[in-house]
Amino acid sequence: DLPVEALNGETVDQLVWRVLGRASPAVERVLAANPQIADAGQFLALGQRVVIPASARRTATAPMTQLWS
Repeated sequence: DLPVEALNGETVDQLVWRVLGRASPAVERVLAANPQIADAGQFLALGQRVVIPASARRTATAPMTQLWS
């Protein structure tokens, strides 16, 4: 797991985008790993520690579409 400190007024979505460069489903995994975040409100406090779980850092594999057979 990777602990990250939030910037002042940052949302969870923004933090995940800043650290990982993508959003869903990583945001949902970060929220699941940090259940206390939802109780704090929409914006994170400066320096608030947020754990980015290893499962959120993995890249999702998009299904392949074959155009020609």
